[in-house]
Amino acid sequence: MPRVRELEIFRMTLPYGRRPESALVKFTDYGGMTGWGEIVQPSPENLLEKSLPALIGVDWEHPSELGQIPGGAAGDMACWDLWGRMSGVPLSHALGGTRTSLIATVRVPADRSLESMVARVNRHVGGGYAHVTIDIHPGWDVEPVRAVRAAYPGLAIAVDGRGAYTDIAQLEALDSYDLAAIQRPFADLLTSAELQDRVNAPVAVEVHSVAELDEAVGVHAGRALLLRPSRFGSLGAVRAAHDRAVEAGWDIVCMGGLGAGLARAATVAVASLPGCTLPSAVAEPPQSAQVVVPPVGASGGVVAIPLTQPGLGHTVDEARVRRLARESFRV
Repeated sequence: MPRVRELEIFRMTLPYGRRPESALVKFTDYGGMTGWGEIVQPSPENLLEKSLPALIGVDWEHPSELGQIPGGAAGDMACWDLWGRMSGVPLSHALGGTRTSLIATVRVPADRSLESMVARVNRHVGGGYAHVTIDIHPGWDVEPVRAVRAAYPGLAIAVDGRGAYTDIAQLEALDSYDLAAIQRPFADLLTSAELQDRVNAPVAVEVHSVAELDEAVGVHAGRALLLRPSRFGSLGAVRAAHDRAVEAGWDIVCMGGLGAGLARAATVAVASLPGCTLPSAVAEPPQSAQVVVPPVGASGGVVAIPLTQPGLGHTVDEARVRRLARESFRV
């Protein structure tokens, strides 16, 4: 029976990109077993130091018993990791995952020129990727997709609008390029539903709760769910969203956050669920910037599901965590 006797919180500024923020949580059981969790880019009001101590000394058999776990996704992940390590069960199996590996997509951001972007895609294809996701925005959409499709007629291509569009016609024109998905085209569900009526490619919408997913399914806002586990309060809620999407006949693409590797490891476990049928965006952050061993990443466009270690399936380089932490807290 897990029972947390000590917790530590590490707040970090990570050494890549725009130096994203992350907070790591470490639970230590009375028997000395540890469990780790992570929240990526925590909001200022997410006061882990005040909420997480409520778990100290509490007896529980399974994370699902704890309801709304203090600390949100970070506390929940740490409980699942601790339970998995104590039970000898990999997180993917604990959630109901059935895969041993994942097909990964790689994101292709807007570039300074079409030639430069196609050259970048060429490097990814040469590295084994069979699926790319092109970030688009008004003014950078049809031309880059046309260029990549001309260079790679058989490549699977998705596009991600990040909610930047208001004009359906701009996106409708992309449908002639045999897209695998049009992700997050609009900020509202009704416009997404109108686009889905006009295109053959599945429109993928992102929601952060089962209630929001019910609304999206009800208005026929798409045919695919972009599932980002780090935006849900618990892995139980993520599994419920997966089940609801499968019930609706929707495909699922799993997408990780940035962070130090722990949140990405949890995303890989979720992506092993049977309904996650579309290639998963789990190939970042840079492996050199992660604190987990082995780092989470793709090899030849494929991500292995860690099944030889229980819990999250990765060892945390605690010495590196302490070096990177700009502040820490222990109870």
